[in-house]
Amino acid sequence: MKERFRDRLIHGWNVFTGKEQYRAQEPIFAGSATRPDKHESSHFGNKRTIAAFIYNRIAVDCAQITVVHSRLNDDRNYSGVINDDLNQLFTVEANKDQTGRAFMQDVVESMLDEGYVAIVPTFADENPITNGSYNIKSWRTGEIKEWYPNSVRVKVYNENAGRKEEIVLPKKIVGIIENPFYATMNEPNSILQRLIYKMNLLDKMDDKISSGKLDLIIQLPYVIKTKQRQEEAEKRRKQIEDQLSSGKYGIAYTDGTEKIVQLNRPLENNLLTQVENLQKNFFAQLGMSENIFNGTATEEEKIDYYNRTIEPILAAVCNEIIRKFLTKTARSQNQWITFFRDPFKMATIESIAKSSDQLCRNGILSPNEIRPKIGYAPSEDPNADQLYNRNMPNDKQPMPGEEEMLPEETTATMDPNIQNPLKVNINDL
Repeated sequence: MKERFRDRLIHGWNVFTGKEQYRAQEPIFAGSATRPDKHESSHFGNKRTIAAFIYNRIAVDCAQITVVHSRLNDDRNYSGVINDDLNQLFTVEANKDQTGRAFMQDVVESMLDEGYVAIVPTFADENPITNGSYNIKSWRTGEIKEWYPNSVRVKVYNENAGRKEEIVLPKKIVGIIENPFYATMNEPNSILQRLIYKMNLLDKMDDKISSGKLDLIIQLPYVIKTKQRQEEAEKRRKQIEDQLSSGKYGIAYTDGTEKIVQLNRPLENNLLTQVENLQKNFFAQLGMSENIFNGTATEEEKIDYYNRTIEPILAAVCNEIIRKFLTKTARSQNQWITFFRDPFKMATIESIAKSSDQLCRNGILSPNEIRPKIGYAPSEDPNADQLYNRNMPNDKQPMPGEEEMLPEETTATMDPNIQNPLKVNINDL
């Protein structure tokens, strides 16, 4: 055990140190009022529009899906979970600041916002640059700053220094994930970018209307054509402004010959209609509806949202992890990255009861596999772990009422040579 621990200290690799030695004592740096490793949108306009809300909603839904390091059978179907370091990154801890679920949400939200995201191994038992086989102990999301033929420059959080740093890494050890909806979300003239632009214009108009300006025109009793008259008009305008701003109730007086016209009426335009049309088209291209966000979506809308929005995103993430972080030997051993959702999470009690009965009756799931889904511990009955139709008689569990107990006198005096004891009269024995 001591030798194994010593080997880990010697061969431990950290992406920021440049040395193949684990540093047990980190220096103390100045703290931060905000979380420095948290992703922040590089596009300021996205924070003020519906884009930030859409990104967050999709990322949270993707993080709810179970992602595991699994083993497949010969038919390429799910066989079981491989409980190793890679699986711990998905299910328990991705790094010292994020759980596996928080890391997946960070990956999806960063990918949707930037168009690309990098998954960077920050700590491993071997140097992945020089070794083809290594176990990842910690990884983080990174922002791709520059692209090279065989490497990328990524900006990733350095947990030893407490800040984000840029580092050049080869592409073979960095998971580079592209947004499947890049043409819809991240292209310069995509629907989402046009929607963001229109909503920013709408916000500017709202700010202008609610800025507190009076928008007044003062008609003076003389013609303003000479420079002297213009200076007198400017002086009169400042006097009225000072009266309105310095007065307790904002009241000013004018001459009886002066007229005031107010122009603070909102201008009519079709900007709001354009925003609504772009929003509907954007939701349609992503395969979602507004009911997904307000919680009133039907079962068909949820299935469509999962198949057309969530599944492509998770498939892109898992396929890149398989390509970069599972060796050819591991893939030949039927190791894979599998994701699947729990069908009982969004089901009602009635649908759960109906589905559970059908799944158990058809031998798909056992009762002990369904009980934890609804918050109950597995039963100690050995029959609860077996797959069979509980509505049909068999050797494991006869149907209720089919067991006909014989009288005690019959069982006590039964002759083993009698083939049909139920038809024998007890008095004749």
